[in-house]
Amino acid sequence: MAKRTSLREFQENLVRRLRAAESEAAPSARLSFEIDGARWLISLSGAGEVLPVPAIESVPLTCDWFLGVANLRGVLYGITDFAAFLGGSATPRTPDNRLLLIGQPYGINAALLVTRLTGLRSVGDFEVIQDEAVDMQWADQAWRDGDGVIWRGLDAARLLGHRDFLDVAAH
Repeated sequence: MAKRTSLREFQENLVRRLRAAESEAAPSARLSFEIDGARWLISLSGAGEVLPVPAIESVPLTCDWFLGVANLRGVLYGITDFAAFLGGSATPRTPDNRLLLIGQPYGINAALLVTRLTGLRSVGDFEVIQDEAVDMQWADQAWRDGDGVIWRGLDAARLLGHRDFLDVAAH
């Protein structure tokens, strides 16, 4: 029978693993997540915390992909449905959904709703795809894993500075 782990133990273990990965000589570790069936990687320096999805208050007259704001430890964060922002379907709400706080390292209160977190990955385990056109200005690289699955790299700084991401007003 598998040992059950509490959410607190899981989060503490993840924090330990993230800190250990940050201290690697060559930072090859990435946090991995899924959105709308696509696989993504983000550098640990570009990722902040990962949290369960709290209550989100909608904001009128904003784009459909901007879900609203959430109070996280007394601070308001703008919440973006990353799949919908990329032009896909709205993320179906499940217990696996997470908020990825991408703005923390940059002093911006922004979070992405992702379908699910899939753990830490080493880019050394992937093959860089040279031919794959990176068609989004905030995607920094594409990789293929051993199973042939394509992974895209998210450059949080470029996303946070992109006018399409910053312009949440409905048009």
